[in-house]
Amino acid sequence: MDKAFQLSWKSIHREGDELTVEKDHVFHRNFHYNYPLIEKAEGIYLYDESGQQYMDASSGAVAVSVGHGNKEIIEAVAKQAEKVAFVHTLRFETEIQHHLSRLIASIAPDTLDTVYFTSGGAEANESAFKLARQYHIGHGKQKKTKIMSHWNSYHGNTMWTLSAGGDNNRRSLYEAELHEGTVHVLPPYRRGRPSSEGMTPEEFGEACLKEIEETIIREDPETISAFIVEPITGSQIAALVPPDNYLKGIRKLCQTYDILMIADEVMTGFGRTGEMFAVDHWQVVPDIITFAKGVSSAYLPLGGMIVSDGIVKVIKEEWDGKFAHGFTFSGHPLSLAAAKANIEYILKHDLVKKAKRQGEYLNGQLRKLAETWSFTGEVRGKGLLAGFEMVKDQMSNMAFESEFQAAEKFNALSLKNGAVLYPGQGQVKGEKFDHILLGPPLTITTQEIDKLITILEQNCSEFSELIKSTV
Repeated sequence: MDKAFQLSWKSIHREGDELTVEKDHVFHRNFHYNYPLIEKAEGIYLYDESGQQYMDASSGAVAVSVGHGNKEIIEAVAKQAEKVAFVHTLRFETEIQHHLSRLIASIAPDTLDTVYFTSGGAEANESAFKLARQYHIGHGKQKKTKIMSHWNSYHGNTMWTLSAGGDNNRRSLYEAELHEGTVHVLPPYRRGRPSSEGMTPEEFGEACLKEIEETIIREDPETISAFIVEPITGSQIAALVPPDNYLKGIRKLCQTYDILMIADEVMTGFGRTGEMFAVDHWQVVPDIITFAKGVSSAYLPLGGMIVSDGIVKVIKEEWDGKFAHGFTFSGHPLSLAAAKANIEYILKHDLVKKAKRQGEYLNGQLRKLAETWSFTGEVRGKGLLAGFEMVKDQMSNMAFESEFQAAEKFNALSLKNGAVLYPGQGQVKGEKFDHILLGPPLTITTQEIDKLITILEQNCSEFSELIKSTV
């Protein structure tokens, strides 16, 4: 492990048994962190150059849904490469584009059956914002320009998606450049809401929806184009599941005020939460679903949006069939081939139901963990998207000081002990809080979950000692 950390800063070449270290040319995500060099990945495990094994308990960035080294996906990509590796979709289309679109439409919620491809989630959400704008102009509603979203949400790192997102840590450096036409509301999250104490989930959901409607009216409904929402919040509040009436309430508000509802399923789509799409838990049909990550299990970059018939109708009739948007790599044949093989694998092996079943087991084991360690706060999630907060103690629910970096320290222990987690630090009304997100491949077995829990137990034991040493 130490050797891997030491060498990861350098360009490394092997000549026989000799190791040659040269000047490093990589623009690292963090120049002050030494990254292990991963040489092999198989199933739910990663292996670095020293042989250290890491359980990929976060599927990368909650993306590698079917695990690493899937032969069916690899062979499908190679086969497509032999036929055609690239065409520009401004001029041509491919057979795989039609096959995958038909497959995605067949598993999407009712009336969502037209698919537009991008290279990733940020591009997908940016595309959805532009499509919403063009849709409203087609209806003669020029003033509809604003995008609504939640604080503590994440929708991408382009300037528009960063503006719509609610991660203050990411937004702060670019505050002057962020789009003014974004409107934020608080998420359905009780932290920072002392008035919610004693409310039932339904009452809390209604209170949150009332705040949203008041915001819509204050901003003027005639100026709001779309409301983008993560059905289950991912990296910013670690698998926060809303009250059962919440998404249905947003859907109703959007219909009442002629606002398009965009469900950001970049992290939750394609079986992750125990349904094919997270909105299916509440039988909500948005106007647009955006996706990425799990669509191809990250074997190749791919994202996109699934669009409702009503929006497509406006583009066809009011815009001469043209969406004023596009990317060079939209509909890249190799990415589409990876996605088709990936979805077929998920369906063939019934991984959506498995995610639900294994998720219930994982969530139950995490709750047992929380009963033992006082610094593990609320446990939540659906399917194999699970999370827990890290707090000073469960009784007060008080957050650790932000400088302590509790989640990062916990993940560092986890890496040492052989598992990769997804740490995060959110903020509500100025109060920062730490959390851990888990999203292992949908192929994980019960025995592998038990192994993960054993690693988490070890993490907790060592973290407890760390806390004692800093008091």
